[in-house]
Amino acid sequence: MLRRSSLHRIPWLVLVFALVLSGTAGAAEVLRVLSWPGYADPDVVQAFEARTGARVEVTLVDSDETLWHKLTAHDASDYDVFAVNTAELQRYIDRGLVVPIDAAALTNLAAQLPRFRDPATLPGTTRDGKLYAVPYAWAEMGLIYNRRQFDAPPQSIAALWDARYRGKVLIYNSGSHNFSLAAQVLGKDSPFRLDTDDWAPAVARLVELRRNLLTFYAHPEESAHLFVSRGAALMFANYGTQQLQLLRAAGADVGYVIPREGALAWLDCWALTRGAGNRRLALAWIDHLLGTGPAHVLSARHGLANTRDPAPHQGETDRLVWLEPVEDVERRNLLWERILSGDRAARVLAP
Repeated sequence: MLRRSSLHRIPWLVLVFALVLSGTAGAAEVLRVLSWPGYADPDVVQAFEARTGARVEVTLVDSDETLWHKLTAHDASDYDVFAVNTAELQRYIDRGLVVPIDAAALTNLAAQLPRFRDPATLPGTTRDGKLYAVPYAWAEMGLIYNRRQFDAPPQSIAALWDARYRGKVLIYNSGSHNFSLAAQVLGKDSPFRLDTDDWAPAVARLVELRRNLLTFYAHPEESAHLFVSRGAALMFANYGTQQLQLLRAAGADVGYVIPREGALAWLDCWALTRGAGNRRLALAWIDHLLGTGPAHVLSARHGLANTRDPAPHQGETDRLVWLEPVEDVERRNLLWERILSGDRAARVLAP
């Protein structure tokens, strides 16, 4: 038989239990987003949260390697939706880390430019007739040069190797992209396919490029700061006009060119992870970002081309080399790390 004091406490225990259940039932849905800088700004996220009542957790990455590590460390179970370029996406599909996207759930697809609306014209967005990626942002990787240090704009990617700019060249820290630059200089038909006999000359060219380096960068803001503060002459612009906009805002007298060999170009898309806890919410996020507001933010604030509006800096017929999967990304990254460490070409290629 319960004592009087115990009976007196029961209503309070019931009330506490009811409040706990109420809080659990009313908890906001959580969307876990893995994004590049500029793709999920606070005001863009807040607009989505206000519309859906969900809470968005954004994690930023600064390289393809970091993105891969985060999505493979726990078998893609830590995130729902992520941004990735079409070339990198292929290994996620191969590993079964992503799932097909229901295009019918994305009403804003109809507002995209024709070149981005037809998956058949965009290698890498589909596999076996299924849509795995929705185009969102793109940029060509041109050359940004300091007008005060150039008599005329550079015409070739080979300018990165020009001895006149020794110690004044900035490049993006990526083994995959930099071996593609070497392949372009070597005149390869595809910068993404190095044959057995190509590795030694490609390594030799990148060792030469290392001697020209001021340093390398990861973030757009970092590249702009280094370019201005350390008097760089030339930069391989992995983020394209995003970096150009940052430099001009900082008062730098810079120009921008697409080299005659063509500019590597990336197309970033949104994809759904296999471990997405709420695919409906993830699709709503993608559709939100295809709207006019986020598209305007992407271009006006960050200088990146969106898939709704014609890019003022880039015509349809300009020389673009859309990224494709490379022959061996792990080998490219390993050899690049050896090159950066100061090894000679022969040592770089040693087993």
